[in-house]
Amino acid sequence: MTDDAGGDAFERVTSEVAERVDPGSEERERLRAVADTLVERARRAATERCPDADVLRVGSTARDTWISGDRDIDVFVRFPTGLDRETLERYGLAVGHETLPEGREEYAEHPYVSGEFEGFDVDVVPCFRVESATGTRSAVDRTPFHTRYLQERLDDELASEIRLAKGFLKGVGIYGSDLRTRGFGGYLTELLVCAYDGFRELCEAAADWQPPVELDPEGHGRESFADPLVVIDPTDPERNVAAVCSAESVARFQHHARDLLADPRAELFEPDDPDPLSAEVVAGHVERRESTPLALSFPAPDLVDDQLYPQLRKSLAGIARELEDRGFDVLRTATFAAEDAVLLVELAVASLPAVERHEGPPVAVRSHAEGFYDAYADEPAAYGPYVEGGRYVVEREREFTSARAFLESDRLFDVALGAHVETALEEDYDLLVGENLAALADPFGAELARYFDPSP
Repeated sequence: MTDDAGGDAFERVTSEVAERVDPGSEERERLRAVADTLVERARRAATERCPDADVLRVGSTARDTWISGDRDIDVFVRFPTGLDRETLERYGLAVGHETLPEGREEYAEHPYVSGEFEGFDVDVVPCFRVESATGTRSAVDRTPFHTRYLQERLDDELASEIRLAKGFLKGVGIYGSDLRTRGFGGYLTELLVCAYDGFRELCEAAADWQPPVELDPEGHGRESFADPLVVIDPTDPERNVAAVCSAESVARFQHHARDLLADPRAELFEPDDPDPLSAEVVAGHVERRESTPLALSFPAPDLVDDQLYPQLRKSLAGIARELEDRGFDVLRTATFAAEDAVLLVELAVASLPAVERHEGPPVAVRSHAEGFYDAYADEPAAYGPYVEGGRYVVEREREFTSARAFLESDRLFDVALGAHVETALEEDYDLLVGENLAALADPFGAELARYFDPSP
């Protein structure tokens, strides 16, 4: 596409964005100095405990694919495989606390220390120094291989293309491999740009993707995956780097890639955070839609997002499925969390007649038909059984005539809920119906703004 001046609009826009996302020399030097200090601290602390230990930086700042303004430094402390796991964890925490005296202990597959140092967010992570990524003893053991693989293949131009891709994915809201976002993580983004040899080329390819999309940079994959996007890890033939990336995120990337190619503009590289809705505006949306939103609000379980959001989604899916099975027409669902968590189900049909139609087996299937007939023949609340279309039919009393009554009953706990969510709901929850949804505007005004003004 060309602009009015006859130039290439895509190149003009990405050149403009590159000036913003590429770190300057002063910023690079500042990060380098801080990182060197941290690495040296960690090296001294590690070798005091284990002379064969070594320390290296990993992640985007080590690969020069970080965006200006990013403040993350990842320091990995590698111990020999002869160490047992308990000793590695003990040494790793000790090294982490000496490197970051004000740091706090976090836990992924095993504990590590996280904190702030001179304005940078720092993780000090212990791992085993394995021979290959296929011989890992913990998930983090493969991370140094990712860094080495990319460092051997990236030049300044390709690193700049990766920064553009990351800026774009952040701008459209699908950057991150955490289980809340379920988008494109840093390593995945880097591999995609490398595979297509540039950001523009990636967008052009993505615009025509027909999921499932499969890429195998090293041609060594040994496993099959059912994910919408499959990128075989160049360092591990049995791993899909894109496993976390949801079908929704893949589709959103396709939409925005097409949009950028058709109408290049810098605004797509900048997050468009909506203004929070007021309670009055929320109530207005509910009234205008003439639907019935129901929201379960409860204290959020004390879990990290990567544990909380899968449980929230499982619980929401279970509730929506049960409501559908009971005849209530689910229009849309959403979940969000802060101090409280919310499971929101919007219904097109929220109340039903007192009876429901229940079809039995064909009359000709004697054993099943007789059992069905006998079960309802003497049921005073049932209409029938009668014969229609060759089978028995009964109109029986409906257990719940409103979705609200179901969600206020103990039958809610027959649904497939996340374990911690179920416990929280058993302790206490509020059910907000209709315009009462406006009570959520204070803590979740931005989330409700996205809900009532949805976009790709």
